[in-house]
Amino acid sequence: MSERELQNELVRLRRQLHAEPEIGLDLPRTQEKVLAALDGLPLEITTGTGLSSITAVLRGSRPGPTVLLRGDMDALPVTERTGLDYASRIDGRMHACGHDLHTAMLVGAARLLTERRAELAGDVVLMFQPGEEGCDGAGKMIAEGVLEASGARPVAAYGMHVMAARHGLGTFLTRRGPLMAGGDLLRVTVRGAGGHGSTPHRAKDPIAPACEMVGALQALVARTIDPFETLVLTIGAFHSGNAGNVIPGEAVFDGSLRWFSASARDAVWDGITSVCNGIAAAHGVKVDVELSEYVRATINDDAEAEFAAQVATELRGDRFSWLDRPVTGGEDFSRVLEQVPGAFIFLGACPPDRDPDTAPDNHSQFAVFDDSVLAGGAALYAELAIHRLARA
Repeated sequence: MSERELQNELVRLRRQLHAEPEIGLDLPRTQEKVLAALDGLPLEITTGTGLSSITAVLRGSRPGPTVLLRGDMDALPVTERTGLDYASRIDGRMHACGHDLHTAMLVGAARLLTERRAELAGDVVLMFQPGEEGCDGAGKMIAEGVLEASGARPVAAYGMHVMAARHGLGTFLTRRGPLMAGGDLLRVTVRGAGGHGSTPHRAKDPIAPACEMVGALQALVARTIDPFETLVLTIGAFHSGNAGNVIPGEAVFDGSLRWFSASARDAVWDGITSVCNGIAAAHGVKVDVELSEYVRATINDDAEAEFAAQVATELRGDRFSWLDRPVTGGEDFSRVLEQVPGAFIFLGACPPDRDPDTAPDNHSQFAVFDDSVLAGGAALYAELAIHRLARA
């Protein structure tokens, strides 16, 4: 298959996926489309039991180790406003993070690897994953055995992510070590005693201590974390009461924590609980602090990042760049990289008629990803597997 034929095929698949997005772990129509696209290829295919995952194993012509390639498939609960002729037909759902491109590129890699099967001294596992957006789909696929799918655990794993902004079209980017942040969710519930707004001394107002907690938590980060570390605490929601002359009985605020060092995260976790308990005690109210892990930090293996950079440079010449700093977004491919050395790579997909510095970013209802990167992304997936098996 020529590169143009492959590109045209992947564009059709990507636009079919884009028009009918599904969210979470249950993606029956997406799974159906991917299985149809893989039909006829010499793959050992299994589907998930607790989620709509697809694991496809391609056996090489000669024995050897295993390499894993991953593409995520789920969309976001966002109403699309791009005006594209293939825009989402489902209100409140959109492929605003480009996972439809990842899926199509991994299908393309399956086709390219099949054509070059004679070169493979080992096996390739293709991991089509649901539930990346907050559902720990990677962890669930690991629990269902994706890392053992070929009969041997992978010696290396690679994933890719398109970017609607910030980077030039067709540019591959990665870095050694920390690439994307770990994330945690925070909910604080302050319980007082409601009453009339005219007699606050007869109530226990939860709003004042809750507001004090929000401010104190920002100071906590500034005074707990080494200034050479990166940790972001954001309070994104605050709810209490429904009338200006009523003191409510409860105030609740929600936030998120982004981090690259687990030790920094642990220090802030401890501090959040202490600060909130102390302020609550001072105001005579009760407080519940809930902290839960959302995603682990995505840490590239140094050697595998160097290898991925070499392959990307050979494939696209000057279209590779090293990132000078990590990204504070999160990614559950981190689950795989905790168990298998590997690398995660970004691919610029900002349309050429937009300025990457001002274009709507991933997760925006206006985010647009250029289809022209599909064949190149598929080629990088395939070349990573071929070259990594060759050097094993």
